[in-house]
Amino acid sequence: MAWNEPGNGQRDPWNSKRPSGGGNNGLDDAFRRLRARLGRHGGPGGIITIVLALVLAWLLLSSYTIVDARQAGVVLRFGQYSRTLPPGFHFKLPQPVETVTKVETTRVRSLQDSVRMLTRDENIITIDFTVQYQVNDARAYLFAVDDVEDTIAAASEAAVRSVIGRSDMDTILSGEGAALVGEASQALQKTLDSYHCGLQVTAVSFQNVAPPAEVKDAFDDVNKAREDKQSIENNALAYANKVVPVARGDASRIAAEAAGYKAERIARAQGDAERFSLLLKEYKAAPEVTRKRLWLETMEQVMAGNRKVVDGSNGRTIINLPPSAPASPATAATVTTDDASDKGNQP
Repeated sequence: MAWNEPGNGQRDPWNSKRPSGGGNNGLDDAFRRLRARLGRHGGPGGIITIVLALVLAWLLLSSYTIVDARQAGVVLRFGQYSRTLPPGFHFKLPQPVETVTKVETTRVRSLQDSVRMLTRDENIITIDFTVQYQVNDARAYLFAVDDVEDTIAAASEAAVRSVIGRSDMDTILSGEGAALVGEASQALQKTLDSYHCGLQVTAVSFQNVAPPAEVKDAFDDVNKAREDKQSIENNALAYANKVVPVARGDASRIAAEAAGYKAERIARAQGDAERFSLLLKEYKAAPEVTRKRLWLETMEQVMAGNRKVVDGSNGRTIINLPPSAPASPATAATVTTDDASDKGNQP
C-alpha cells in the first residue's frame, strides 16, 4: 500500500517523526538540541566555554586585514592614528583596539564646475572646467580637512578665478588658453599643499569657454570681425610671401648683370689701353708701316659691312651702296648714265 494512500494518516517517509503541531516545530527542535548540549557540558560551565570559544574566534577573525593593491590602510588605535598599511596581508590588534580604514589611492576622482566672472579687460565670460585628482596621502585625506569635496571645489574655483581674472578675453580664447590651464593647475596644487589634505592634481581642463547667452550676439560680431581681420592679414602675408621673393630674385639678377657688365667694360677698357700701348710702341718703331697697316685694317672694317658695285667695262668709277639701302631704279639709271659718259670720254 502507498505511504500517502487515503485513510492511512500522515505517512511521510522523510519526516515520519515530525509532529503535526505547526510551523514552529523546527525552531523548537533547535532550542531543544541547544539545551541538550548545554546540559552535557555541565550547566553554566558549558555556557562559559561556548562564550570563550566565540570570543576567541572573534579575536582571530579581527586580528588581520587585507589591503587591496589600489588601497592604503589607515590604522587607528583607540581612535588615534597609528600607522598606514601598504597593500597586502597585515596583522593588527583585534577590534575595538585597532580599526582599519581603507582609502583608494589609485582611483582618479573628478570634479566639474562652472564659473562666470569678469576678465581683466572687463568682459564677462563663462567657463566650465573639470579637475581630476588622486589621493597621495591617506592619513591627510582622512583627517586634515572636514569635507574634502567641498575643499577641493572651493580651491578649484579660486584657482580658476585667479588665472582668468588677470587675463584678457583675447588671450583666453586664443591659443594661449592651454597655458592658462597649466597656470590654474599649478595654483590649485599650491593651495591644496598649503591645506595638507593629501591630494594630488592630475589634470585640469576647460570644456566650454564662452560669453554668457545675454551677450552672445555682440560677442559673435566681435569674433567675426576678428576673423575677417585675421583673414585679411593672412592674405596680405601670402601676397607678400609671393611678391617679395620674386622682387628679391629680380634684384639679385639685375645686380649680377650689372656686376658682369662692369667687369666686361673694365676688362675691355684695360684691353684697349694695353692694345693702344702696344700700337704706340710699334708706331714709334716704324711709323710709316704702322700707319699704313692701321689704315688698311680700318678700311677692312669699314668695307666689310658695305655692299660694293664695281663697273667692269674699263671704268674707274666704284660706287659703294650701304647694305640697308638697296639700289633703286633712279640710282641704276644714274650709274648707267655715268657709265655711258665714261665710255664717251674714252679715246
